Amino acid sequence: MSSSRAPLTWFITGASRGLGFHWATAALERGDRVAATSRSAASLEPLVAKFGEQVLALELDVADSAAAAQAIHAAEDHFDGIDVLVNNAGQALMGTVEEVSEEQARAQYDVNFFGPLWTTRAALPGMRAQGHGRIIQVSSYGGLVAYPTMGLYHSSKWALEAVSQALAAEVAGQGIHVTLVEPLTFATELGANAPAVEPMPEYDSVRQGLMAGAADSPFVTGDPAATVDAVLAIVDAPEPPLRVLFGINGVEPMRAEYASRIAEFEKWDHVARLAQGATPAGQ
Repeated sequence: MSSSRAPLTWFITGASRGLGFHWATAALERGDRVAATSRSAASLEPLVAKFGEQVLALELDVADSAAAAQAIHAAEDHFDGIDVLVNNAGQALMGTVEEVSEEQARAQYDVNFFGPLWTTRAALPGMRAQGHGRIIQVSSYGGLVAYPTMGLYHSSKWALEAVSQALAAEVAGQGIHVTLVEPLTFATELGANAPAVEPMPEYDSVRQGLMAGAADSPFVTGDPAATVDAVLAIVDAPEPPLRVLFGINGVEPMRAEYASRIAEFEKWDHVARLAQGATPAGQ
């Protein structure tokens, strides 16, 4: 760690594996401190064994709002504040909108939307009091688009995108920055603990079409360990972005996605004007 840089304190959910584990390790290796959370405290032992008192291991179910607030406050008390909150814990539920059960739909939102909401709300007073803070919301490329058989996952990330964009504007004058990190395709265990849905034969053709088109995907599966320099660059940037893609080949499909939306709005603008009671353009 550079002697000119004071160590930061991170709070990272889902820190026992995947992106969270690599980011926690990178922060600790450069001399920062990390409050690392996981549903199982035992899964955090490798970090504690290697980095000792730099790590505060916390068992946390992010869906529990009271537990989330308690964990944030424990980290603040232990390390005298939190500089960087990383809401990384997530789950990818596969299934069409009709196949997903009510319980599964609610659980998807509990982890992907309400979990980040609870930790963020709990961390804001401390960040505001100290006059600075970084909130990294791990969204997804799927927070910007929506593909068949992943509607509930996408919608939970879209919700996270919306609340984070609003929050960024709300806290802009308080020294707090919010960044939505949108990974493309990485070799993580995002779907490992997701519940299985009961497939309906009515959607077999949809699944077959997705599998047939997978070979044409422009996305390249990335190594989660390679993302560490990127996340450190965001954390250390004086003016970090609101949104940033992690991974290659995502810009062109996103350009096409938004161009398609604008084109459809323009095509149906006569109906928009009709709803307003306005005379269509040119008449």
